[in-house]
Amino acid sequence: KQKTGIIIEPVIGSSGKLVAQISNGAPFDVFLSADMRFPETLFKTGFALKKPVVYATGSLIICSSQNIGFNNWERTLMTARVKKIAIANPAIAPYGKAAQDVLQRKGVLDNVKNKIVYGESISQVNTYITTGVADIGFTTQALIKDAGSKTQLYYQIIDPKAYAPILQGIILLKHAANNPNAEKFYQYILSPAAKKIFMEYGYRLQ
Repeated sequence: KQKTGIIIEPVIGSSGKLVAQISNGAPFDVFLSADMRFPETLFKTGFALKKPVVYATGSLIICSSQNIGFNNWERTLMTARVKKIAIANPAIAPYGKAAQDVLQRKGVLDNVKNKIVYGESISQVNTYITTGVADIGFTTQALIKDAGSKTQLYYQIIDPKAYAPILQGIILLKHAANNPNAEKFYQYILSPAAKKIFMEYGYRLQ
């Protein structure tokens, strides 16, 4: 908006739910997903003007509003101190899938299953973490910058080798066919100026 005067109306939700809405005729112009699978599905089913491209690679963290300590977080999750672990629904939210994969790979998923609380989206998980509803959670590194000074958060970046890369895709939808402003926004997201912002929020770029 600062650069172009174009007003952006963000609709925020899990990638899977947004795809369902688009498939049912929701009037969206651009779709930014936390993975490539959902945008590719929209392209294959005829809802997009062009193939999806990766705009950033996500970074998964383990995070808490309490200074729990993360030196041996796998063991910490299994202690009585941690009663609720927040992750996004793995079926519809890519960060949730990554979190589940990490817990599985670390060999603790079965031990902590009864502690897991699922958020419908990464935004809901972030609310659980920042309000203390969950003792600890798995989320995007962007939360740390986004929360700023509003909430004291403690976190550790999860080794990217512990989960499949979170390749985040953007796609221009058919609804945008006669909307030049949508094309401008799409191009902006792929520009060096936007990439700089993504990097400041902890995303990695290819």
